[in-house]
Amino acid sequence: MPPRRVSPLSRRSFVFTTPSGRRATIELRNEDCVAGVSSLPRPADVIVTSPPYNLGVAYASYDDSIARERYLHWMDQWAVVMREALAGNGSLFLNVAGKPTDPIVPFQVLEVATRHFTLQNVIHWVKSISGLTGDVSVGHFKPLNSRRYLNECHEYIFHLTKTGDVRLDRLAVGVPYQDKSNVGRWKKAQADLRCRGNTWFIPYKTIQNRAKDRPHPASFPVKLPMMCVLLHGAGDTALVVDPFLGIGPSAVACVRLGVDFVGFEIDRDYFEQACAAVEAEVALLGRAGGGPSSE
Repeated sequence: MPPRRVSPLSRRSFVFTTPSGRRATIELRNEDCVAGVSSLPRPADVIVTSPPYNLGVAYASYDDSIARERYLHWMDQWAVVMREALAGNGSLFLNVAGKPTDPIVPFQVLEVATRHFTLQNVIHWVKSISGLTGDVSVGHFKPLNSRRYLNECHEYIFHLTKTGDVRLDRLAVGVPYQDKSNVGRWKKAQADLRCRGNTWFIPYKTIQNRAKDRPHPASFPVKLPMMCVLLHGAGDTALVVDPFLGIGPSAVACVRLGVDFVGFEIDRDYFEQACAAVEAEVALLGRAGGGPSSE
């Protein structure tokens, strides 16, 4: 297992009432996920997460530049534990990225993960795209000054399941037809929705202040875990788990969706920021008509 500082065990739960009247719980744990998932209240219907990439990312207390063989061995141990934690018809959405000088990492991680799971879908998370209309560029990416490599404008989301045949709610993240003549022409087009496909354009919000707006070096937008849960089927999701919580975007997503959630984060500062983010989101829900409480 990679060397890391493990903060003193701490847990915080937020219980709230959804607009539909259902009570939901968001539980955040300041502990290692491999040790902690054995105490989950029930199997996870959805695991959505972004583990360390082993690319030298400057996390607050985790060394992201260990030997690759050691990193992949730890990922293998992690995959074994996640398989045990996932329900039989559950979905694991694994967000992994490479970098221009080391693009093979996602494929190495996938090779390890498919020892224990079946790859059911490959989703491309597009963070920036150019040429939609003329030479317009939309979205954000980390600029690269190089004569050899291209800017990285996308990441992978590997949809992994135990059997490879988990049914999905594709239209829950569907998009309207551009040609409205298709509506009514085909039986499945009655709702003016079609499958979005496996290319998801989810840009980051513009960052004015890195320390304030994005204090974690590798977080994803809240919309990404929301779309993953919706694709799996929010109505079939009783528990979502994020083994690498970071500053809490997946937890915030589950507040908005009104589903139970357990997240693990070893870094104390990230854990506290995640708690603050969830507390703010639950309070916002309360002002909108929900009934929040904190435990």
